[in-house]
Amino acid sequence: MTAPPPTPSVPLRVETDKETGVAVVTLDRPHRHNAIDTALADALRAAWRGLRFDDGVRAVVLTGAGDKAFCTGIDRDVDVPQPSSPYAMDDPLLTIGPKANDLWKPVIAAVGGMACGGAFYLLGEADFVIADEHATFFDPHTTYGMVSAYEAMHLAQRMPPGEAARLALMGSAERLSARRAYENGLVSEVTEAGGAVAAATRCAEVIAGQPTEAVQGTVRAVWAATEAARAHAFAQAPHLIALGNLPPGRQAELFASRPAGGGFRVR
Repeated sequence: MTAPPPTPSVPLRVETDKETGVAVVTLDRPHRHNAIDTALADALRAAWRGLRFDDGVRAVVLTGAGDKAFCTGIDRDVDVPQPSSPYAMDDPLLTIGPKANDLWKPVIAAVGGMACGGAFYLLGEADFVIADEHATFFDPHTTYGMVSAYEAMHLAQRMPPGEAARLALMGSAERLSARRAYENGLVSEVTEAGGAVAAATRCAEVIAGQPTEAVQGTVRAVWAATEAARAHAFAQAPHLIALGNLPPGRQAELFASRPAGGGFRVR
């Protein structure tokens, strides 16, 4: 008898509580620090699109499985083929967020552990962020010879420009603590260790209990306040990346030579 093929693991969990109107969306690749591969990117897009049509869901909590990381950006094992034209670039993370998929229901990010690099595509499209006291935020792009373009642009929408610049420019040498992230506006609340999801869910339940049209209109209004500047900045990002990134082989060498233990400080 031939054994059935193994069932592929599902990289995303969506759990809905119809009584409260809250859905919890969980990045479920803890063995890879919830890094985003092609399957997870596809699952995120499908989840946001599905939630648009689910009238039983009125607010969403976004988090990552495990206690090590919320998300560490794109999985470095993912191969992203690029067009040969210097005027075109494919970025698989550009369409993983709720706003990019036309979801105007409020999304609250609950961060535990590391949030870095491409995680800011998700945090930048959350309506606000709650982090537990052990969460840290950093962007390693410059350390590995890559331009922090979209990530830095998302950060600059949520933090004072000098703080966004420091986080992006320091690369993997420095991590922002949850407390410091709270002080500069990236995070709206800091909880005890492991408490971010519960705190985010409490907020989501309150919001879900309020009139849906008013809530979604308010989400859209806040987004509209920064959307034009974001779109203008994003238009420049592909050119900055094409000009400033080292060749992939050199990036890989820098990544492979990173110091054991990280060699970073937390501020």
